[in-house]
This record gives sequence, C-alpha cells and structure tokens, in this order.
Amino acid sequence: MVPEPRLPESEPELPKALRYPFWNYEDVGLFFGMGLPSLVLSVVVMEGISLLLPQKPSQPVYFLLAQMVGYVMWFASLVLLLRVRYDAPFLSSLAWVIPKQGFWRFVLQGPMLAFAVGFLLTVLRTPAIEMPFEKMLQDRYTLMLTGVFGVTIGPFCEELAFRGFLMPVLVRSLGVWPGIIVAALPFSLLHGPQYAWSWRHLLVLTLVGTAFGRVRYITGSTAAAALTHASYNLTLFSALIAQGALF
Repeated sequence: MVPEPRLPESEPELPKALRYPFWNYEDVGLFFGMGLPSLVLSVVVMEGISLLLPQKPSQPVYFLLAQMVGYVMWFASLVLLLRVRYDAPFLSSLAWVIPKQGFWRFVLQGPMLAFAVGFLLTVLRTPAIEMPFEKMLQDRYTLMLTGVFGVTIGPFCEELAFRGFLMPVLVRSLGVWPGIIVAALPFSLLHGPQYAWSWRHLLVLTLVGTAFGRVRYITGSTAAAALTHASYNLTLFSALIAQGALF
C-alpha cells in the first residue's frame, strides 16, 4: 500500500471532505497546460507596457519582468482551479506553512547542497560552457535584479508548482521515492536552456530537485523546501560573483 504524502505538523485549514491530495492528474494537466499560454500572454503584456514607456527595457529586465508576469498568470489559473473545482484555498492546499522547528536547518541545507553539487560536477568532469543567462548580466542593476529574483520569486513559484502541486499526486500513485524523482525531472528540464542543455547539469539538477522533494516530504512543508531552494540559489549566485563569472 502506497503511503500518502505527509502533511505539516499543524494541518492547514482545508475542506474536511477532501482527501489529501484532493486533486488529480487531470488537474495537473490543466495547470501545466496553462504554462505556455501564460508565457505567451506575458510577452504580449510586456510588449504593451514597452509601447507606453519612453524606452524599451533592456533584455535582462524585459526577460525577468515577463517571467514574473507569466508566473502571476500561471498561478492565477491554479488559484482559480482550486477554488472553482474544490472550493479550496491556495497556499494551505499546497502545504505552504513555515515549519515550527528547524527553520535554520532548512536554510543551512541549501549551502551544503550547493557544495555537494560543486563536488559532483567536478567528479563528472563537467566541461566549462558559456551559459546563455550570463550574457544577460551586463551591469550591477541587472545582476542584483537577477539575484533577488533567483532567491525569492523563483524558489517560491517552482516549489509550489513541482513540490507543492505535482509531487503529492505522483507520490500517491507511484510511491515516495519514485514520486519525488519523477517530480524532479520537469524541474530539471525547466532549467535546460539556462545550462545550454548540458546533460551533466541536467542530471545534477534532477538530484537537486530530488533533495528539495525529500525536504518537502519529510517535513510536509513546501515552504521548507523553498527555504532550502532559496539558500541553495543564493550560495551558487554568491560563488559565481566571487569567481568573477557574473561581474
């Protein structure tokens, strides 16, 4: 018998008739199917905003703002889906609760994971590649904007989507570890363009996503996974700056 995904110690307020996770693969398909339309609409919105500005934003600023607009639209569809189909709240349904204990433990796991990733990339003899996103970071302003996005909005949205919404359904149907690993695959592929589709980087990113999934499962808190994700990104970003790779 497959164990159900763990819930937070303090159960979020959900409709009593709903069995967690109360959504299914049809809902998962609807939500992820809204990803591309949200992306297209975000570009349309940004083009409209650009027409109203005296000068079009630089490429990095345009890209980040479009991504933020896209995330807003994408998650608005999820809010609507949960409310209309299940009359359920958004964040508590996705187990977004701050863990009562071990807050700093989850924060510190990020740097530890980042150092482990660095070691593994060395073992795999990962070749140096010119990452497309590095070309976008041309000055301090875009550097800081990208850093803030990478340690706040990025982890928040990615953990809600992959560990908060997708993973519980996979764990229920596949089992704990298969569900955690399968949920890490689209997370890895999402970052493919960022790493020029290097298979070594994608493999390591799948392992990273699995680590985030483990945090989500053992704590029952998507917020705990996001904390680890944010501190992981912050460590990598700080290391790149220290090495002079980004500035």
